[in-house]
Amino acid sequence: MNKQFLKAGMLGLLVAGWLSQAAVAQSDPTGKRRVTSTYAITNATVFKAPGDPGSKATILIKDGVILGVGSSLALPKEAKIIAGDSLYVYPGFIDGAGNMGITKPKDVERPKDFVSSNPPDEIAGITPWRIATDSYSGASTQVDEWRKAGFTISQVVPDGGMLPGKTSLMVLGEAKNNNLLRNNVAMAANFRSSRGMYPATLAGVMAKFRDLYQNTSLTLDHEKLYASNAGVKRPQASPSQVALSPVVQKQMPVLFTAATELEIRRAISLQKELGFKLVLTGLETYESVIGLIKSSGTPILIKLQVPDDKSIKSQKADGVTEATKAQYARVKESYDKALKQAAQLEQAGIMFAFSTTDGKAADVQKTLKTLIDNGLSKKAALAALTTNPASILGISGMAGTLEKGKLANLIVTTDTLFKEETQIKHVIADGYVFDYEIKKKTTKAENTSAKPEAAPNAITVEGVWEYTSETPAGSSGGEIVIKRENGVLGGTITYDDPTGSGKASATIKNASLTGKTLSFEFDVAAGGMSLTVTISGEINGKTMDGSLSVPQMGSFPVKATLSSPSQSN
Repeated sequence: MNKQFLKAGMLGLLVAGWLSQAAVAQSDPTGKRRVTSTYAITNATVFKAPGDPGSKATILIKDGVILGVGSSLALPKEAKIIAGDSLYVYPGFIDGAGNMGITKPKDVERPKDFVSSNPPDEIAGITPWRIATDSYSGASTQVDEWRKAGFTISQVVPDGGMLPGKTSLMVLGEAKNNNLLRNNVAMAANFRSSRGMYPATLAGVMAKFRDLYQNTSLTLDHEKLYASNAGVKRPQASPSQVALSPVVQKQMPVLFTAATELEIRRAISLQKELGFKLVLTGLETYESVIGLIKSSGTPILIKLQVPDDKSIKSQKADGVTEATKAQYARVKESYDKALKQAAQLEQAGIMFAFSTTDGKAADVQKTLKTLIDNGLSKKAALAALTTNPASILGISGMAGTLEKGKLANLIVTTDTLFKEETQIKHVIADGYVFDYEIKKKTTKAENTSAKPEAAPNAITVEGVWEYTSETPAGSSGGEIVIKRENGVLGGTITYDDPTGSGKASATIKNASLTGKTLSFEFDVAAGGMSLTVTISGEINGKTMDGSLSVPQMGSFPVKATLSSPSQSN
């Protein structure tokens, strides 16, 4: 009880380090500058890749790159510690194709001599020269919502007609940064016809795509002839032909949106006819063409959503005819088949990833759980979020797994990924840490006025704990008082005042008990500033072993003993 929280030498270093960082932070009026670019997530359960059983490890990152993943890493003094004793770490999710942060371009005014049977490309929705970054904003609320759901990279697709433009690969980091990983990743295409002009039908779209591709091919042949022969007329390539040249030369794939089985067949048919590289995206209904997809070897991105079940829930049990019951059965059968499609892809050995287009970030966990409940393995679900899109996008060397040298893109969760109660606590994208509030999920017992009897192996956490911590300056300690009010854990902690004026106390915040692991934070006032310290430890009976993490100083062992259990336990 009378031991110092920190010895004078340690405290001096702590305060000096904190004050120097505060000065740096205050020099940036936006408040967005990172105080440090070095972070360490200590003693977390780390899943490096799909299929990894997970193991306790520390992850060290600096300047947006993973410097190491292991159990015995040497941490630099400047590393900000994120205590991960009760947390789980996974690779950041990758969106195979999405429209987050994308705004729709303004409609082009029709010329006076407009002819609907032969409109200018731009008016007909044919704008392959456009690039997604021209209409992308990292400050969009959509970007923040998808990042909160665990996504750290997205192939963003421009909005528009049948050929809206070229996609861009973005990291979902700090909005004010240049978050571009790569431009001109793919040429976006779809079967969207033009209203009131050619191509106004699906058949017209296919004919127009074929015409553009073949004319671009002829123009490229003409350019080769012109370059090697005198007296040949100089070729005149249109903007659309120039933009489509990398597609014809097989340097850039076509990202074709094909939601239905018919559209999938049409896109694969065009690919076989013309020979371009193809990636299918936005798949919704595809059960009957899984064999075709496999035989064609086409990479696919399915929508990260499940069919609406309102029609199922609205079915009446009584007072309906046999014909209506038969119709209900057909609707239910169709719905059930749709839910099992992703599992059928896995069973067929087809690599697939997800597209967030038209999806809802808030429904990600619910959608994944539904797919898993309908036969998709957890390994395949994680692969579709990480390694598969990395492979399809050609970025496996920088993303998809947690390895030294790769981008510092990862998510930190409160439990294993696909549990219903699991929440995302931190998302790290491009080395920037985004913190999210963990919502308290009350149990039925907490909502009743009567106190339930403790289970034989219940964890006793409320009461007075005496703690000690071993630091380079020696042993230090104090008192922790844990209380539960309205089902929420809280309390206070005592320590020696850094000013040397006796004991000081702080309010415990963000306290949580996950399994046997208790974790919480508290603020220490130093030189007019506030330093957040984290304690996390595993409780066994009346003892707790864990770590005390001090920003910029590191993580140190901490032990505690429950000297006065609360009567409410």
